Amino acid sequence: MPAPEHDLALLIDAARQAGAIACRYVGATAKRWDKPDNAGPVTEADLAVNDLLLRELRGARPDYGWLSEETEDNADRLSQDRVFIVDPIDGTRSFVAGEDTWAHSLAVAEAGEVTAAVVYLPMRDMLYAASRGGGATLNGAPIRSSALTDLGEATVLAARPALVAERWHGGEPPVFKRSYRPSLAYRMALVADASFDAMITLRRTWEWDIAAGTLIVNEAGGTCTTTKGGPVRFNNPDPRIDGIVAGGPAIQAALIDALA
Repeated sequence: MPAPEHDLALLIDAARQAGAIACRYVGATAKRWDKPDNAGPVTEADLAVNDLLLRELRGARPDYGWLSEETEDNADRLSQDRVFIVDPIDGTRSFVAGEDTWAHSLAVAEAGEVTAAVVYLPMRDMLYAASRGGGATLNGAPIRSSALTDLGEATVLAARPALVAERWHGGEPPVFKRSYRPSLAYRMALVADASFDAMITLRRTWEWDIAAGTLIVNEAGGTCTTTKGGPVRFNNPDPRIDGIVAGGPAIQAALIDALA
């Protein structure tokens, strides 16, 4: 099988092609639909990017499985040694609004662990990349997660529901500075490059939202776990994770300790 760095080169090329396609559409003018069961919007750009990624990635690695937000899932991937885990556009609402914080999130997982990953924001020309054991980069330059140790000084990316009192020891969230970005993949990338000290999401989260970001954070020297502090495993029969906490090691550990 190809080495992780060879898979990474494939993901980088595919992500840039995806960006070129997505940027042909103009936010609110792209045709859009609402998914069933309040699962959020999807646009013709999401589907066009998904078609491109499926063609380019599976065309190059036909023996790899496939898990994508915009492809109907089936059990075939569970019997394959490696699997692509893809979100064609993470942050579709941001895309529809004409903002620039949406991203393509592409990963390869083997035996439950991500081995190659890319998060690409084409409107900002920011490409985060990592391969297992190869470190993490932003536009080719190495990045490192935060070394901050004082949670009271930390900047943490989190949606408001993450601050619900009953989710924290003592019935009150710890003191930190909260910020928010709509794309989970981008939030994790911002933690990897130490723009923020940590991020948390306590809701059930699809694998395609976090697979690439998990490796990028880890390879940048950070820590990414479930909300209970356990390892995050991928290519599960039900491709959802019960929340994650990612950050520089000290702040991530402090958040895990504070969670009920």
